[in-house]
Amino acid sequence: MNIETFISEAVRQAAEALYGPLEGEELQIQKTRKEFEGDYTLVTFPLLRRSRKSPEATATEIGTYMTDNVPEIKSFNVIKGFLNLSLDGSFWAARFAEVAADASFGQAAPTGRTVMIEYSSPNTNKPLHLGHIRNNLLGYSVAQILAANGHNVIKANLVNDRGIHICKSMLAWKLYGNGETPASSGMKGDHLVGKYYVEFDKHYKAQIKELTAQGQSEEEAKKNAPIMLQAQEMLRKWEAKDPEVYSLWETMNGWVYEGFDVTYKALGVDFDKVYYESQTYLLGKSLVEEGLKKGVFYRRDDNSVWIDLTGDGLDEKLLLRGDGTSVYMTQDLGTAFRRFEDNKLDDMIYVVGNEQNYHFQVLKLVLKKLGYADWSDHITHLSYGMVELPEGKMKSREGTVVDADDLIADMVTTAREMSAELGKLEGCTAEEADAVSTMVGLGALKYFILKVDPKKTMLFDPRESIDFNGNTGPFIQYTHARIRSVLRKAAEAGIDMALPFATTEPAQPGNSARPERSATEDCQHAAETGQLLLPEEIDLIKTLSEYPAAVRSAGDNFAPSIIGAYVYELAKQFNGYYHDHSILKEENAEVRRLRLQLAAQVARVIRSGMELLGIEVPERM
Repeated sequence: MNIETFISEAVRQAAEALYGPLEGEELQIQKTRKEFEGDYTLVTFPLLRRSRKSPEATATEIGTYMTDNVPEIKSFNVIKGFLNLSLDGSFWAARFAEVAADASFGQAAPTGRTVMIEYSSPNTNKPLHLGHIRNNLLGYSVAQILAANGHNVIKANLVNDRGIHICKSMLAWKLYGNGETPASSGMKGDHLVGKYYVEFDKHYKAQIKELTAQGQSEEEAKKNAPIMLQAQEMLRKWEAKDPEVYSLWETMNGWVYEGFDVTYKALGVDFDKVYYESQTYLLGKSLVEEGLKKGVFYRRDDNSVWIDLTGDGLDEKLLLRGDGTSVYMTQDLGTAFRRFEDNKLDDMIYVVGNEQNYHFQVLKLVLKKLGYADWSDHITHLSYGMVELPEGKMKSREGTVVDADDLIADMVTTAREMSAELGKLEGCTAEEADAVSTMVGLGALKYFILKVDPKKTMLFDPRESIDFNGNTGPFIQYTHARIRSVLRKAAEAGIDMALPFATTEPAQPGNSARPERSATEDCQHAAETGQLLLPEEIDLIKTLSEYPAAVRSAGDNFAPSIIGAYVYELAKQFNGYYHDHSILKEENAEVRRLRLQLAAQVARVIRSGMELLGIEVPERM
């Protein structure tokens, strides 16, 4: 049952019974604020022209009618013009039975929409770093959430494997590498190539300094530095398919791909399709030629191609350099065209940092001017803030980044140390300790990053993220492990964990089913069980019932942080309940069974929510 819909319909029926048919009045119903008693609140002000009474009198009249005519409404209270409605225990017992019986709870029905989400999009001139980690985790999680909302999701990666930045690493290796390889150096391939990207920048800066000392301006020195001129020439040779340059490019990119695959596996992210800029930039060039013929673009005297967007409040945008080489916009045009044509997409989402906001604004506008408005309007830029460190921003060229591989290894090591200090690994075998440490370390990293709204710039603190208390991944993981421990002990003791009022087999594995009963018997059992429920248990059931709405909201807003906040609240709520109430030692068998099943469903929803964040939860800890 959709609780919000039930309440809305019940309120509408009450208002129309009292005041006649509603025409155009929108019912404003929301969850009751925590400081007030009640479950849902009706804002009565839009109904006053119908009731012709004060807000308080209108609220009292509707509340009285509902408690008299809607069995599920237990009581009401009025705060000025706000009607707070409280649902009875049998209502929440029935909702809990629905949750327990629904094996796909939180998963929406198929929508028929196909959505592609692009994330990662690394350059093949350096290893992945902390900024890439946020990108990958955000993209993968949003893909999981959109799939839970019923969409057909295609996870895509666009590898930026061509361009001047790639040639910088290649040239530096050719000039200073002395034939070094991943095998000879013992370095991961992406780290080796990144080493030469830094090497290029070091020599480039030295040459700029030398030229400025000779009297050139800094701008002139940047253009005339010999190493930069060599890199530009290498790019031209690459586009001309020069055999030597092309072979070096294939070799060094191969090193990088092998390194990337190791990092992706460690992060737990994957892709359904991988696109390469080297395979799409020519299509982008053909679209530019098409735009020239249509008069959308124009060519300058230096042979470069531009589009004038000043009439749209933007500026003039370069599409092809004077030497005919491509820019990012060129290949993005080609990639977008290919994706919509090949996959019949309904939506395309790019997960890219907020420094590219303008780029995607221009991309959509250029595609529209080229005549592709029917699908260019379905492009969304999921813009996210940068990850900063206590020391400030990261700079790849200077080698001052937090390497993704090093960070992952450090998180696992720190998780093992802290888990051991707190006794979380007692009784674990060496293999179990390794698995739990990896799970906790990565869970801490992922949760710390994903709990922040994507739009916000965030400060990453590794040690704070592994705290077993507070709003952290390990706290939620430990809550799940604690529940699973209770359930194991109950199973070992032969305790019946089946719901006393479920008509179908609960979704939690290992529970026996109750015989099917009539609707009347179900209502009777729900009423009886409702009388057993404590207020804290009803609060837990309320939170459980809100999970599908949290999944919908996270999908609508491309915000894993909504799932993070929901799962943390559920875990925190259960921990408070567990602290105050016995489960295994409860003497009343019906109450004990109810509490065990409530714990089982909390664990199931925690696991489901954490899966949407790409986080594993341990069975024991």
